[in-house]
Formats: sequence, C-alpha cells, structure tokens
Amino acid sequence: MTEPLHQSEPLHVTQTRAAYDTVAADYASLLEGELARSPLDRALLGHFVELVGLEGGGPVVDVGCGPGRITGHLAALGLDVSGIDLSPGMVAQARHRHPQIDFRTGGLAALDLADGSVTGIVAWYSIIHTPPALLPEVFAELHRVIRPNGLLLLAFQAGGFSVRHEKAYGHEVSLEAHRHDPDQVTTQLADAGFRVTVRTERAPQDYEKTPQAFLLARRGASRDGTAIAESDGSLIQRGVPRVCGRSAR
Repeated sequence: MTEPLHQSEPLHVTQTRAAYDTVAADYASLLEGELARSPLDRALLGHFVELVGLEGGGPVVDVGCGPGRITGHLAALGLDVSGIDLSPGMVAQARHRHPQIDFRTGGLAALDLADGSVTGIVAWYSIIHTPPALLPEVFAELHRVIRPNGLLLLAFQAGGFSVRHEKAYGHEVSLEAHRHDPDQVTTQLADAGFRVTVRTERAPQDYEKTPQAFLLARRGASRDGTAIAESDGSLIQRGVPRVCGRSAR
C-alpha cells in the first residue's frame, strides 16, 4: 500500500497524485482534442464564461486542471483564468502546453487562495477521486474562496458507486474513482452555501460507461445560501430539463 507523503494527508490524495504523475504525458496527449468533439461540454463552459462576464469579470480558477485543456479553452474565451492541480506532473504538462497561463500545485480541500478572491471556479471532473463523505470539506473550501454570488461549475461521472483502477492510459496505477450521485452532490452543495441553478446529465457515449453530470451553482452571501441571485439571465436557464455527457477532466 502506498503511504501518504505527509502524515496528515489522506491516502486517497497520495494515491491520486501518484497516479496522475504516472500518466500525465499520455493523458495530456490522448485528451488534447477532446473538447472539439464535445458540444455540450463547450456549451456549458461557454455559459459559465458569459455568466462571469455578467458578474463583471474577475479571476477564475480551474481546480484539478490536469494538463490545462479546460483552462486553455476558458482563456481563449477571454477569462482571466489560472489552474491548480494536485499532480506536479500534470502541472508540468499544463505549463508546457499553455505557457501564457499561471499553473500551480494544490489540493481541492486546501487551496492557497484568499477568502472571496475569485469570481468563479471550474472543477471539471476534479471531484471524482474524492470519497462522497469528504465532498463537504471540498465544497466548504470552494465556498470560502468564491466571492458572494460567484459561480461554481462541476462536471463528474454519475452513478453513486466507486470503481478501483489498477491500470490507466497504458500505465499501472492504484486509485479509486467515485461515480457521485447528483442528488447527493446537490444537497451537499446546498449545505455548503451554494444554490444549484443548472443541472444537466447526459447518457454515456463512446468509451464512457456511466452517465455524465454537470452542475452550475452560485455561492450565497451567507453559509445557508439565502442571498443568491434568482436568475442567470443567459444561454441556459435554471430548471432546464436533464439532457440525455466524457469522463476526462
């Protein structure tokens, strides 16, 4: 069994870092053009960009950015965006591929960002290695760094069960992936002070084995989320029916 690098670090964090360091180069190459064949993903990211503009702009962070493919896309759409990832190998890939963007290492539950310092966060398949019971800790940290009425966009594999991986992208690894229950995630976000305004799900396609879920939420002015804007006023309105979404971050 892999031992944590730091005594206080959870084992799943250590294993996730080690796995993505191992696969970083192949992962980056294989997924480089993934967004070009994912119109729903681009639509949701574009919607997020428009909402950030309606909020007056400001810094946005792609947490769990991997090799920076989503970060680069958001930058190309005009956002002031940076990336944070647990894996130094992934950060190295991101810096190589997008040298004009700031990337650094960091974990979801302990971001080196000031309180209320960002307008929005994108966590694109970034929570899939966090056990469901530990998601409240992550969402509390995201709530801390997002300013009131700021935005959070999540993408994750849906299903409500976990899978152990011993091989990925042609390499031997050891980590667990969690297919989170969208209803549970929505409740956990509300408990953390977010209000989900858009919920979209799509069926598996191509190599996917599970449905893909996307949640857009706003941070409340208070922990209970009571003071949150009633309308997003853009491309996709709250209450959009679920759509019958790719499991790469």
